[in-house]
Amino acid sequence: MRRVTWIMTIVICLAVVLSGCGQKSAGAVVKDLNEKMSGLESYQGTGRMVVQSGAQPQMYNVEVWYQTPSMYRIALTNQERDITQIVLRNNEGVYVLTPQLNKSFRFQSNWPENQGQVYLYQSLVKSIVDDQERQFATDDKSYIFDVAANYSTGTLTRQKVWIDKKFLQPQKVEVADSNENVVVKLEFTQFEFNKKFENDSFDMKRNMTSENLKSMQTMGQNGEKKPEQNKELSLIEPGYTPAGVAQKSITPTQYGEDKGLLVSYQGKYNYNLLETKPQEKAAATTMQGEVVDLGFTMGVLLGDEKRTLTWMYNGVEYHLTTGDLPVTEMVKVAKSVDAPLSK
Repeated sequence: MRRVTWIMTIVICLAVVLSGCGQKSAGAVVKDLNEKMSGLESYQGTGRMVVQSGAQPQMYNVEVWYQTPSMYRIALTNQERDITQIVLRNNEGVYVLTPQLNKSFRFQSNWPENQGQVYLYQSLVKSIVDDQERQFATDDKSYIFDVAANYSTGTLTRQKVWIDKKFLQPQKVEVADSNENVVVKLEFTQFEFNKKFENDSFDMKRNMTSENLKSMQTMGQNGEKKPEQNKELSLIEPGYTPAGVAQKSITPTQYGEDKGLLVSYQGKYNYNLLETKPQEKAAATTMQGEVVDLGFTMGVLLGDEKRTLTWMYNGVEYHLTTGDLPVTEMVKVAKSVDAPLSK
C-alpha cells in the first residue's frame, strides 16, 4: 500500500512538471521574439484590414514585403474601389505611389524607423518588447499580448497582438483608441519568413508598371476608362472640424492643369483644404517630408512653420495647408475625409 502511494505521488509530480513545461512565460516569449528579430532577413505577408475611420468601415487588402536591411514595400488595396497605393523604400529613398494614376511622391526619410506601422513585423515586436507593463495570455495556437500602441496618429493607444506559438508569425492585430473602441483590425492570411525576392522587387519603376498593367482590367475593350473614372469632382467636406473652427468659403480654383475646389476654415485654427481630381498622366514629385499613416491611405507631410499634408484617395488629391493647426488635428481632419467622392 505504501509503495502504491509512493508511485502515485511520483506520477502526480511528473504530470505537474510536464504540464508546466508546455507553458512559456511572457519573458521567455519576449526573448524568443528578440532572437527572431536579430536574425530577421526578410518576410512577406498578406492580410485583410478593416479601418473604422468614419460612418462606414473601410476594408483593405494588405501586402507587405521586407528585405534586410531597409527595403520595404507595402501595398494597400481598397476592396470596394480596387485602388492600390504603395509605400516603397529602397536605396534611392521613400516613395508613395498611386500606380493607377501614374502618380508618385519621392522624398528622403527614415521611415518606418521613426514611426510604427500595424502591418510591419518589426513594429509589432517592438511594441511588445518595449512595454514593461504588457499583459500576456495564451490559447491553443497563439501568444496574445495586450500592449501600448505607438503610432503617429496619437489617437490609437493600445493594441492586442496574436503571435503564432510555433513559428512566431503575426496572426492578428486589434488597435483601440483611448475609449477602448477597436479602430483597426488586421488579420494575416499568410506570412512567410526568409522570402526570396527578385532583384528588382523594390524598384520604383517596376512597381509602377506592374500595377498599371493590373489597372488595365478596369478599362473597356476600346481602351476607354469605365464611367466612374470620368466623373467630375464633387465637394467632400471632412466629417471632423476642430472646436472653435468654422468653414469660411468654398472657391473653385485651378491647380496646375487640374480644376479644384479650395475650402477655407477660420477660427481657433486656420487652414485650407484643396481638392483636385488630377488628370491621369505621369507625375513625379521629389520633396523632403515624412509618411503619415491615415489608416485608409498614406499621406505625405511637408514643411515646418507652414505645413501641408497631401494624400490621394479614390482618384482625388487632397492638400491640407496650415500654419497653426497641430499635426494631430491635421490627421483627424484627413482621416474624416472618407465619404464617397463623386455623385
